[in-house]
Amino acid sequence: MSENELSKIVIGIAIDVHNVLGPGLLESAYKECLYYKLIKSGLYVEKEKPLPIIFEEVRLDCGYRLDLLIDNKLVIEIKSVEALNDIHMAQTLTYLKLGKYKLGLLINFNVIMLRDGIKRVINGSLQNI
Repeated sequence: MSENELSKIVIGIAIDVHNVLGPGLLESAYKECLYYKLIKSGLYVEKEKPLPIIFEEVRLDCGYRLDLLIDNKLVIEIKSVEALNDIHMAQTLTYLKLGKYKLGLLINFNVIMLRDGIKRVINGSLQNI
């Protein structure tokens, strides 16, 4: 399945989770519920996947972790903040670069309509859904 196909499935499931929980909870609650629903849907999902930094041919385990990684292709970065800002975008872009992934979804669950809180991060660029 392609990254785009996976992203459509993940967005649909994230909207389902948001419809049940609504805004205002901690990021960890959304992450656990989304993880549960994605696993239940049959997708291969890794939670809190370690992401090392390779610097001058040395692997450095600095404690960076992907919130969710779907089928070893799609990075999901979850937030529950008043508004997404440049540092959230930069973090997601950096994770894509470090892991050599093509597509990421930055999802802020602390919004009234979840579609307003989702950003697609693709090959170093940012797009609204």
